[in-house]
Amino acid sequence: MIFVEFKIDKNMAKYILFGSYCENALEKRTPYRENHLAGLSKQKEDGILITLGPTKDNSKVFGIYEAENDMIVKNLIESDPYWQNGIWTDYEVKEWIQAF
Repeated sequence: MIFVEFKIDKNMAKYILFGSYCENALEKRTPYRENHLAGLSKQKEDGILITLGPTKDNSKVFGIYEAENDMIVKNLIESDPYWQNGIWTDYEVKEWIQAF
């Protein structure tokens, strides 16, 4: 049996983002897409964003973040060009307990 040791940062928690896109989001997002993706890349590099993307029908957005609190995640969402320009129309953030 092999044991792997790893460090758990007890100050960090995982958070799930559930949100909705506006009608015709694929068209409406075009002017904001480059800045949106750049911001997500920075969050990923910083270790805050684990994953994020739309459902296949492009009606919902789903993401997983790791942060000290939900306000950090909410601030990231609300500073995103998609939120600020109405591409994302609503969202909910919930703390997530990863079982596996």
